[in-house]
Amino acid sequence: MNIDDALQTFIAESRELLGMMESGLLSMRESADPGDEINAVFRAAHTIKGSSGLFGIDGIVAFTHVVESVLDRVRDNEIGIDESLISLLLSCGDHIGLLVELTAETGNCADEALLAQAQPLVDALGRYLSAPQHTAQPKSDIATDDRAEAVAASGMQRWLVSLQCGEPVLRNGMDPLSIIHYLARLGEVTQVCANGDRVPSLDVLDPEACFLGFEIELLSDAGRQAIEGAFEFVREDCELKIQTDSEQIAMPPAAPMQPVAESPADAVSRVEDALPGQSATAAAAAPARSSGAARENKSADSHSIRIDADKLDHLIDLVGELITASASTELAARKTQNTELRESAATLNGLIQKVRDSALQLRMVKIGATFNRFRRVVHDVAQELGKRIDLIVEGEDTELDKTVVEKIGDPLTHLVRNSMDHGIEPADIRRARGKPEQGTVTLNAFHDSGSIVIEVSDDGGGLDRNRILAKAVERGLVPPDAALSDDEVYALIFEPGFSTAERVTNLSGRGVGMDVVKRNINALRGSIGIDSRPGLGTTISVRLPLTLAIIDGFQVCVGDSIFILPLDTVEECVEFSSSGVHDYTDLRGQVLPFIRLRERFELEGPVSSRPNIVVVKHAGQRFGLLVDRLLGEGQTVIKPLSKVFGKVRGVSGSTILGSGDVALILDIADLMAMAGPMGSNSGSPALATC
Repeated sequence: MNIDDALQTFIAESRELLGMMESGLLSMRESADPGDEINAVFRAAHTIKGSSGLFGIDGIVAFTHVVESVLDRVRDNEIGIDESLISLLLSCGDHIGLLVELTAETGNCADEALLAQAQPLVDALGRYLSAPQHTAQPKSDIATDDRAEAVAASGMQRWLVSLQCGEPVLRNGMDPLSIIHYLARLGEVTQVCANGDRVPSLDVLDPEACFLGFEIELLSDAGRQAIEGAFEFVREDCELKIQTDSEQIAMPPAAPMQPVAESPADAVSRVEDALPGQSATAAAAAPARSSGAARENKSADSHSIRIDADKLDHLIDLVGELITASASTELAARKTQNTELRESAATLNGLIQKVRDSALQLRMVKIGATFNRFRRVVHDVAQELGKRIDLIVEGEDTELDKTVVEKIGDPLTHLVRNSMDHGIEPADIRRARGKPEQGTVTLNAFHDSGSIVIEVSDDGGGLDRNRILAKAVERGLVPPDAALSDDEVYALIFEPGFSTAERVTNLSGRGVGMDVVKRNINALRGSIGIDSRPGLGTTISVRLPLTLAIIDGFQVCVGDSIFILPLDTVEECVEFSSSGVHDYTDLRGQVLPFIRLRERFELEGPVSSRPNIVVVKHAGQRFGLLVDRLLGEGQTVIKPLSKVFGKVRGVSGSTILGSGDVALILDIADLMAMAGPMGSNSGSPALATC
């Protein structure tokens, strides 16, 4: 394994472990018995430290060792968990993250600024480690009994480790020398003796095989489990014995421990000489295994593998091209009127659809991981605001495209922070209103009509309609005598530079944020809505497509132009028989407003004598689209529009048909907004780009 590849594996898994640490620390606040969370946090810190040690990243090892020491005392119930300790450990996790990211960029974390930044954290951790630290410094000329007394007085344990490496050790990517280096971080390696009795003659020596054995004396206050953990990934390929003085078991006679005049560092240097040319190769792969990855001989038990996201994106692109080519093949088969060819094309199209579904499923991820990130946001912002706020997460198993997940994080962060700052009232106001002092922010996700809906709710005071309207009049956004509905007033908070905050803080007051949130959501072909009740709270709903790549579409024709409707939004199609000029019709006793696409897009071309209305539904509302012809369903590969057409209303993208022509994909949410309240088709027509 290349050392750069191993480093990237270490970086990726360290990021995951830091996420586990943060999640565990935040869960401690809510758990009646946080034992499992404490152990999970300790294991994550211990694994990061061990992996860093095998890589020789001393900065991470040194800092994480202090964190691990505090967590160890927490596990032993010597230190109680409180809010201040959790906040400190969260800050320590952030610092370890900075060290990991610096390592990802430069290959090491030697940075003076970060070292200075770490010192206050180390000092704070040191206050939890008030017990005196003892360091054993045994002398090689001390007699055995005197040595035992010195060790006992220091509070350290003398460990005698016998390790006989198996031949596959180096081939499996493990370096015995790295294990010795790691043991030195658990205590003091006082003696190392190499045993070369099994090394064959040079004429039969396999340079990729390992034949060495080691006898190691270690002074450490670590437990047996920690020491055994250093050999976790070589135990199946080695003969290992770990003993203590108290067990009174003699070392194997193959290589008895003898006092040596050289220092342990010199002994390690001799061992390095015994492994010429092999240490670097083995060390490259060791961190990947020690950082929590499964061994190769256990990979058969794993049901998942790590795939590069770029490879998935390339696969989706190829599937998209395959869909376009299949549509062209199906069109050619229909023109030939060859039954067998049409059947083959239909079979091919069905298989491609299954490939498409499987490929898209590979990119679907649960939104729970994104939601869990906000536990830390709520924790930090609540402390900054001096409020007690709890986060409730619902619908975390809801799946959507990874590309959408990656791009929705920042808008959601702003919405959550905004709910905490503007929505949740201070404790004294909540008490006066008969509410509990602790406010609640809720994140929820669910599927609806082929879209995913993400709701950010709070139980605060709700939006102040009069204040928003007054601010809008003051800024000239609306005339003073304007009669606006609640939805129209609430939508004003998305105007650029709009803010009702009385003072500028780190969180609000500059009028930057909500307009960016709306712009980012629109860029994802999504929409945003607000439902606020005075005194009870506010819910902001973000509606997004499940995927940005390929959808099932429904083709319609208006004049000479073809449009695509997302199939999930289509409810039914009915024949249009009214000859009036009004823009609504009777649908089984109910009034159905509709939009005339020909007029909306100023289209020309032949007019059908039997037009149809396609009934679509969005965000719980139903309206119709008047078209000339219905062309049926089909797979649609979404192609983004160029910046030239970025401001065209009612269109979200384009696609290439089997004939090679370009069809526009309609934006149902935008068309509904353009229709106005109660389906009114008022307003200037959109630009025609067909």
